[in-house]
Amino acid sequence: MKQNKYDDQGFFDAYEKMPRSTHGLKAAGEWHVLKKLIPNLNKKRVLDLGCGYGWHCEYAATNGADSVIGVDISKKMLEKAEEVNAFDTVSYINRAIEDIDFPEQSFDFVISSLALHYVKDYRDVVKHVYHQLSPGGSFLFSVEHPIFTSRSEQDWYVNEKEEKLHWPVDQYQDEGIRETSFLTADVVKYHRTISTYLNELVDAGFSVQTIKEPKPTDEALEQSAEMRDELRRPMFLIILATKK
Repeated sequence: MKQNKYDDQGFFDAYEKMPRSTHGLKAAGEWHVLKKLIPNLNKKRVLDLGCGYGWHCEYAATNGADSVIGVDISKKMLEKAEEVNAFDTVSYINRAIEDIDFPEQSFDFVISSLALHYVKDYRDVVKHVYHQLSPGGSFLFSVEHPIFTSRSEQDWYVNEKEEKLHWPVDQYQDEGIRETSFLTADVVKYHRTISTYLNELVDAGFSVQTIKEPKPTDEALEQSAEMRDELRRPMFLIILATKK
């Protein structure tokens, strides 16, 4: 069964309070890296998988895209997207990422932000994206870094004084379900190794162009002392691939 925590009112209420929910892309810690990897979108057909509030759809629409489709499993997320990021060139579809089924070569650019670690069958999604991209089209996505997802306990190892000692990594090669906490309890994520993320793209026919593990901006480091902990381990993995 595909999990849809975002239609749970308590979970959604907590998500609404997150900085990236209230302030958009400028508050997303990985955006300064992701943005640089987005190709020229003028006259392009764009698909956003797991679009949430539609912030990336808004970016595509305001940067010349001919058409943008945002897909999300959550009705609540799409209702918010229609409220804050409605454009004539943007359409929102209530559907699970695993169920995307568009005609061949429907899009020139596909983006997915922090959604694919919720998907059980990553391989199948990659194959569908490849089928639906035009030749030369790009697939850009971010996920929680495998170092971050390897354990269900996604937190630092601390001493008796609650001082952060290190970020533990365990069961890295054991891919599969991790039941963890994010905003609320019982959130299901899927851990994969970096090699799996890359090799499934290669096996589908993609050419991997860029791999990034974003660090906080200097501005973010200046604004928050806690943000310096983000220099101790990567939280995000970003991959850009193109259809040959």
